[in-house]
Amino acid sequence: MADPSRAAQFEVAGAARLLLGLAGMPVVGPSAAIGLTLFRRRRHPPTVGAERLEMLTVREREVVALVGAGLSNDEIGAELIMSPLTANTHVSRAMTKLAARDRAQLVVVAYETGLARVSDRKP
Repeated sequence: MADPSRAAQFEVAGAARLLLGLAGMPVVGPSAAIGLTLFRRRRHPPTVGAERLEMLTVREREVVALVGAGLSNDEIGAELIMSPLTANTHVSRAMTKLAARDRAQLVVVAYETGLARVSDRKP
């Protein structure tokens, strides 16, 4: 039998996806939702303040803000007049500089630092 706490996490993630989908919010998969939940529950998360953003270029900050708003690399490229490959490069460099393991953690950083807000979400 599967780990009951893991099953409960998937159940909560599924319910959250359903509610967010009904509300028109961006929906992430269960694994990403669990990853975001676990990232937020760390006992001592790394300090994510304006000082950490100082290591990013202006363009990387723009890209992180757009990632936080839920845009794909193609959409970021169109928004900032660059190729999707260049957008991907900026995303990868920002993830490296901010020690984010994946795009979901980059979204968390964008919200924690104020680069992204719920009101910034693109329809």
